[in-house]
Amino acid sequence: MAQDDVVISPTGWVAEQARLYAESGGTKGATIRGVPCLLLDYRGRRTGQWRRTVLIYGTHGDDHLIVASNGGAAHHPKWYLNLLDEPEVELQVGPDRFRARAETLTREEKAEVWPGLVELFAPYATYQEKTSRDIPVLRLRRLTG
Repeated sequence: MAQDDVVISPTGWVAEQARLYAESGGTKGATIRGVPCLLLDYRGRRTGQWRRTVLIYGTHGDDHLIVASNGGAAHHPKWYLNLLDEPEVELQVGPDRFRARAETLTREEKAEVWPGLVELFAPYATYQEKTSRDIPVLRLRRLTG
């Protein structure tokens, strides 16, 4: 996928950070509030257009974990809904770009990793308290070949 074919998030600070991250080859813009972040490129479920956002991530083994918190809003973020329909994505983690497959963790799997994600980014706990929806956690597993 050509970088010019990606629509960057319309949210101002996300767009600025995504551009800095991509243009620097992952050497700048790779943290939010001192916490590691990645670039997530995914296909829009209605348009098929590639889209990009910046997300905080944790790790579990070789997998990257992202949280569909949407700041504790009552509804899921749009990127999450898109990943439910099309789970194959492209990631940039620092200078490393690769394809991955997204999968929502089960309640049991989430319970195992949630404390570490809250330790990484404490506002996640507040976001979960703020909403009645169970905030999804996704595993991003690198695709080989």
